[in-house]
Amino acid sequence: MAKVEPSKVRAPNIRDVAHLAGVSHQTVSRVLNGSESIRPATRARVVAVIQQLGYRPNQAARALVTSKSRTIGVLSSHTAHYGPTTSLHAIEEAARLADYFVTAVNLVETDLDSVTAGLQHLMARAIEGLVVIAPQARVLEAFAGLALTIPVVTLDSTAQLSGSASADSFAASHSLSVDQIAGARMATRHLIELGHRDIRHVAGPAGWTEAAAREQGFVDEMLAAGLPVRAAIVGDWTSERGYAIGQELLRDRDFTALFVANDQMALGISHAFLNVGLSLPRDVSIVGFDDIPEASYFWPALTTVRQDFAELGRRSIALLLDELQGKSDLDHERILPELMVRASTAAPA
Repeated sequence: MAKVEPSKVRAPNIRDVAHLAGVSHQTVSRVLNGSESIRPATRARVVAVIQQLGYRPNQAARALVTSKSRTIGVLSSHTAHYGPTTSLHAIEEAARLADYFVTAVNLVETDLDSVTAGLQHLMARAIEGLVVIAPQARVLEAFAGLALTIPVVTLDSTAQLSGSASADSFAASHSLSVDQIAGARMATRHLIELGHRDIRHVAGPAGWTEAAAREQGFVDEMLAAGLPVRAAIVGDWTSERGYAIGQELLRDRDFTALFVANDQMALGISHAFLNVGLSLPRDVSIVGFDDIPEASYFWPALTTVRQDFAELGRRSIALLLDELQGKSDLDHERILPELMVRASTAAPA
């Protein structure tokens, strides 16, 4: 048997499909583009040949014919974090299942010029829809001032806390989120129901809608219970900052429980407390937020609020595809988080 030279092997093309199916290449193209003018028997024959040959249509060529890129853009400011990364993976998977590509831009800065440049980069690739994973108030404000002609979904948190009327209006019609305020109230209520009265909050960084929403939820629940609210301690989402905050809190232990705005900071704080011999939760109870994969393996296992980042990503694609099909009255209802009770919380000693 003659040896086939690698250089002679090529991928099947649309004309190969047409020849084997006994139709024109225009007919194959109409099948690929979902035309309703093709008879069912012809469509079935063409699809069978496509599967037999393992043919993969050239997306660039299809875009020229249909004027559609079948590409979704993602503009993100922090893909290195667990939550946004999980959402991005879910976005890519959901888009692929719908026969769409995903192209992403990660913003180093979140000022207007950077947002505009990132958007221009994506628009140059003829994206048909856009997902924004950048829950900083100034990103929402930047988008509120841009004239966009494609469907947009923002995976922000609680837009009404942005402090800008234009950003609030934009986010109200484009946002999809986990209800951060409800999650924070769950965490705080759990500590109150255990019997804690002296509860402090360690917040995320200023300018993040997620941080503001979680702080707001904490304050609302404390006030609802008639308990005094002290100023939040501002963090930066990292375990390193959490450890430093833990050391600061040790100087004046006027609390029995902490609600921490994310799991990484909760880890740092726990480490600072354990280093000086405190026992969790006997001496201090701690609740985090996010339920990162490692949370159940902390020592002790961390009570935290679980966000379904994957569902957020999947639903964002569903919303975009509905908008591309011209559907109205789309469901932007917030996703409720879930309290995961573990070993880091107990009644005060």
